[in-house]
Parts: sequence; C-alpha cells; structure tokens
Amino acid sequence: MTERVDRRRRLLVSGVVVAGGIGIVATSIPFIASMRPSARAQAAGTPVEVHMGALEPAQQIAVQWRGQPVWVLRRTEQMLENLVSPGLRARLRDPDSLVRSQQPDYARNTYRSIRPEYLVVIGICTHLGCSPNYRPDIAPEDLGPNWLGGYFCPCHGSRFDLAGRVYKHVPAPTNLVVPPHRYLSATSLLIGDDRA
Repeated sequence: MTERVDRRRRLLVSGVVVAGGIGIVATSIPFIASMRPSARAQAAGTPVEVHMGALEPAQQIAVQWRGQPVWVLRRTEQMLENLVSPGLRARLRDPDSLVRSQQPDYARNTYRSIRPEYLVVIGICTHLGCSPNYRPDIAPEDLGPNWLGGYFCPCHGSRFDLAGRVYKHVPAPTNLVVPPHRYLSATSLLIGDDRA
C-alpha cells in the first residue's frame, strides 16, 4: 500500500514539475522575444540595394539608410570637368578629403567615389544636420558667378561641390559623408556594405 502511495506521489510530483516547466517556458518565450530588436530597428542598420539603371546624367535619387537620406548622383562629363577646376579647388576647405572619417579610403580622391560618374553621399549638412538642396545649375543669380553646381544648405548657407566637398568660409566644418558602399553590378549599388 505504501508503495502504491509512493508511486502516486512521484507521479503527481513529476506531473507538477513537467507542468511547471512548460509554464515557465511558455511565459519566458514572449519575454525573451521582446529583447530582440524590432524589424524596424533591424532594417535600419541593414544594407540598402539601389538600382541605378534608369538614372539619367545630372539626375539624383535619394534612399534611406540608417534613418538618413543617401543621395546617388550620376554626374555628367561637364560636372566631372568642373570638379578638377583649379579655381574650384582654391575655394574648398578640404579638397583632398584629408578628414578620414568623412569617407572610406577608396573614396578619398578628387571625385570622392569609386566610379567618377557616380557620387554617393549622406545628404545631411555637417554643420547642424539640415538637408542641403541639390543645385546643379551654373552661376545662378542667388549663388553667384563662381558657382559650378553642387549642394546649398538653406539653413545657414553652407556650400558643397558636386563631390560633397565643403567650401571655405561657411558654417559646415567638413565634407559631406560618403557611406560605405560597393557595386554589385554596372547598375546596382549596395549602401552600407563595402566588403569586397
């Protein structure tokens, strides 16, 4: 009789332990899942693929990466020629892109790009975070006769050339930032990943 009671007791204790374990697992799953980053947060840091096949010369598109606008500009031959103008170089604060944090090493050149035809920059002014306007026009009345096209920040008047290099004597301290990127094909770009 005692053996029977003992067996029932063990069976009852085992059942309670199993049920308790199932309950603990069931209640901990939502708690552990809540610690994972949200889909939005995961997407904010992931690389963004850009298809540039339809991008016309002098046209710019904007995409979002890590909550920031990234501009992809297809430069014309005239734009590229203007970037090497001696007169322009003398008006730039950092024409050689010496501030290393402003671009990866592979974009540390006159065009600040892997392929001269395409510029990839974060569209945020390095002064106070406004978004500059793309102004490809040459010598407009409001920007003066020396303007060869570029970016103008309407907040405080900072100016950048078509390589994102900052002009002297403006509030912005450094060039526009070139994000890590690489080409997947002739018409496809991956922003946020530059692993070869």
